Amino acid sequence: MFIQLYNKCLKLAAHKYSNYFLATVSFLESSFFPIPPDIMIAPMAIAKKNDFIKIFLIATIFSVLGGIFGYILGTFFFDFAMGIVEFYNYEEKVINLKSALTKGDGFYAWLVILFLAGFTPLPYKVFTIVSGLINFNFPIFILISLISRGLRFLIVSYLASKFGDAFTNFMNQYGQKWFTIIGFIIVFIAIIFYVTIKFYG
Repeated sequence: MFIQLYNKCLKLAAHKYSNYFLATVSFLESSFFPIPPDIMIAPMAIAKKNDFIKIFLIATIFSVLGGIFGYILGTFFFDFAMGIVEFYNYEEKVINLKSALTKGDGFYAWLVILFLAGFTPLPYKVFTIVSGLINFNFPIFILISLISRGLRFLIVSYLASKFGDAFTNFMNQYGQKWFTIIGFIIVFIAIIFYVTIKFYG
């Protein structure tokens, strides 16, 4: 089924209404759909090189809206939300996180985790739902989602428009590792910056 959905998304990327399909996939992927928008972003950016900014904006805006929907699921539809969380084996982590946040710990750790979920191949949909389950700060949730999703989709859209099929082939082989490494580097730099400002600013 996963392969069929993957191939279907590739076909939708070539459709004349591809922008609308990209918006739909980006929205659904942030709450329960298994195929990431990158699958459509890359071929669309290759075919429409001058529209790479528009493509990245569509993916980012609707991905964050989908993340808000996931947050709402976690906040108001506990049983359904936990079903998705349990599917990815995150239920114990949710319990531990809620306990840590109740004690006043874990806020900054969740910021890092949420950013990595939005930027790397981690299941972002799980973390949008969990953010609702633990009543994480909503404005900060939106801000981190915009930054992480936007940065990821901008990179994919720009590099695909710039380097074409060579970039797509690279992503197919090394994309998950590449995004994970870059994500951790960004978080590391942010932590160094935060510590520097706090203690030496």
